[in-house]
Amino acid sequence: MASLHISQGIFHLSATRTLTLEALTLNRGESWAFVGANGSGKSSLARALSGELLPGKGRVTTSFQRRTRLSLEQLQALVSEEWERNNTDLLSEGEDDTGRTAAQIIQQEVNDAARCAALAQQFGIHHLLERRFKYLSTGETRKTLLCQALMARPDLLILDEPFDGLDVASRASLAETLQALHQQGYTLVLVLNRFDDIPDFVQQVGVLAEGTLTHVGARQAILAEALVAQLAHSETLQGMALPEPDAPDRLPALAANAPRVQLRNGVVSWGDNVVIHGLSWQVSAGEHWQITGPNGAGKSTLLSLVTGDHPQGYSNDLTLFGIRRGSGETIWDIKQHIGYVSSSLHLDYRVSCNVRTVILSGFFDSIGLYQAVSERQKALARQWLALLGMDNALADAPFHSLSWGQQRLVLIARALVKHPTLLILDEPLQGLDPINRQLVRRFVDVLIGEGRTQLLFVSHHAEDAPQCITHRLSFVKQGDGYVYQQEALREV
Repeated sequence: MASLHISQGIFHLSATRTLTLEALTLNRGESWAFVGANGSGKSSLARALSGELLPGKGRVTTSFQRRTRLSLEQLQALVSEEWERNNTDLLSEGEDDTGRTAAQIIQQEVNDAARCAALAQQFGIHHLLERRFKYLSTGETRKTLLCQALMARPDLLILDEPFDGLDVASRASLAETLQALHQQGYTLVLVLNRFDDIPDFVQQVGVLAEGTLTHVGARQAILAEALVAQLAHSETLQGMALPEPDAPDRLPALAANAPRVQLRNGVVSWGDNVVIHGLSWQVSAGEHWQITGPNGAGKSTLLSLVTGDHPQGYSNDLTLFGIRRGSGETIWDIKQHIGYVSSSLHLDYRVSCNVRTVILSGFFDSIGLYQAVSERQKALARQWLALLGMDNALADAPFHSLSWGQQRLVLIARALVKHPTLLILDEPLQGLDPINRQLVRRFVDVLIGEGRTQLLFVSHHAEDAPQCITHRLSFVKQGDGYVYQQEALREV
């Protein structure tokens, strides 16, 4: 029986990026879907399976003789090539349109009119065979290219994002076509962006995250795993409203154009040890900042100024949420505007309580619950649990029985329940495996995009930033100290 096996495979994509496939076996007649976000390594996986990308380490063995890969890029290139043959909008009178027909495209590599007609009939495009390829719809071009690939009778067919850009009807039609191929015994691999794109007939699933194949196996078993289920569930958050804050009017209103944080010539030092020197920084309304820099640069010190926890906040020209530090405010006047997640908070959350209690504690900025909880707060907590995909037995499970990544998700929800003006995530991806990192970034992007919350995201690596980031503050080593580089990444 034909098969393809990859063992300990490491494929070099660039000087800094690799694709890691520890163990993967595809057998003749199977149908696979590999799912991952943009940048996860999906297209590189497709090239590795087709033999176009060779491993730098590990072993690839296969008895498939005719591996074929189809991608959206290939399709776009073909359409562009056809239009470049001659632009019909610029044709002179009497000049022929030399664009190829669908039949010519299908028979580009294998000239067999009878097989071409049979495939076109099977896929419902027989009436399009004499039409110029460049005039076909998006769905029609997909089926034409699929017919072209099948002319050579491939024993392994790899489709990279076959549903991308198709409307609902075209997606359903293409899914039916692929199911028919599967029933005929073709070995199919679909590389997809979303779990919702997996057709019903697909038997095996792999999950890619940040260049690593993290999960592989039977569809039902993989999709039932908690982390994969949460990752799939996060797709449904698009367009959904967040649970309301407990008391929307409780927080004092901030002027729309008032800076959330304003530090002028900030200085923090301990004896002769200068941690922050001469930093002027402002977080304006609507901005989302990433703060990067090496260990010891002063990132956490800056955060402690923002959260109101650092005693030297009083000796600096620092205004938080319209309040000048040292003007008689309490620490709670500041913290009421802030939601906070960090590795230190994660480690400090040692009280024995269930997941539901951790989320409820976000209404009170406490570790554990020490106040009476209202019915409204309980209802809102249930809604947050539903968003996390934990509105089941996990809600009443001990917090520390969850995986590290699930705990991080719960703590992020805890920070967001009150819809804080400022959400501070200090190294939220630290120690997480690839799928958890992807899940946290997606979750943060969805929530920030739907709420009124602004984000301070602290990490060592610029590439860790969620999509919502608009500005970056970098601590850059210079001599014995650091200089501060600020840049706008996109308009607010």
